[in-house]
Formats: sequence, C-alpha cells, structure tokens
Amino acid sequence: MTDSAPRNRILYAFVALLSLAGGIVSAVSLQRHYAKSATAFCDFSQQFSCDIVNRSEYSTIQGIPVAGMGVAGYAALFVLATFWRSRAETPNRLLGAAIAGLAFALYLTYIEAYELMTWCILCLISLALISLISLLAIGVKVRTAKA
Repeated sequence: MTDSAPRNRILYAFVALLSLAGGIVSAVSLQRHYAKSATAFCDFSQQFSCDIVNRSEYSTIQGIPVAGMGVAGYAALFVLATFWRSRAETPNRLLGAAIAGLAFALYLTYIEAYELMTWCILCLISLALISLISLLAIGVKVRTAKA
C-alpha cells in the first residue's frame, strides 16, 4: 500500500459506493434502452422522459448503448477505488477516469437540454454521481500529492 492509501481509504470507500450506485443507475438505463414498453417510474411528461432520451438517436455511439458505456465506466471506477487503490498510479487514473466520465456526462446533458429538449431523471442522477466521484478523486489526488 502506498503511504497515502490509508489517508485516502474513506475517500476510496465513498468512490466505490457512488460507483456502485452509478452502475445500478446505468444498468437500469441500459434495460430501458432495450425495453419495448414505456416506463412509468421515469416518464413524467414530454420534458421529463427517460424513454425518449434512452431510445433517441443519441443513445448509442457506433452501435454501443451510452448506458452500457456508463456501466463499464462505473465498473472501472469501482475497480480503481477498491482492488487497485494501493497502486501508486491509481490516484492519477482515478482522477482521469472520473474527469473523462464527467465530461461525457456534461456532453450528454447538453444533448438533453439543446437537442432533445427532454430530461432523463436517470441521466441527471448519473451526472450527480459522477460529479461527486470527480470531487472525491480530486481529493484523493490532492491528499496523495501532499503525502
């Protein structure tokens, strides 16, 4: 374990928990992407509809569902925060992965706001989770740099 790992243990634990939550939210979005029926819990109006967003032309990139990318991204963050937390390069990798995920989530939020003009509650929850993970990853990096 690196010298900073014990100091960062609580931050890594929070990243792991938020990553699990993000993975669950993304998995539900992925299920909704492939579902044939409408969603009652996530569709409130034309302006708040997970189905519209999850089945739009923007819901895949090169044939890969965006929600599937979310599942993979949150899984990678979970691995970094748990199994690889003692590696010296983990703070940099965690920060890079979190910032990349945040940038992608912000891009998708732009799509919701200005292209689709419809909000997905699951997507907004994911945005909040990756934002928190990014803040925690900055904390890990700062604490590691001070050690």
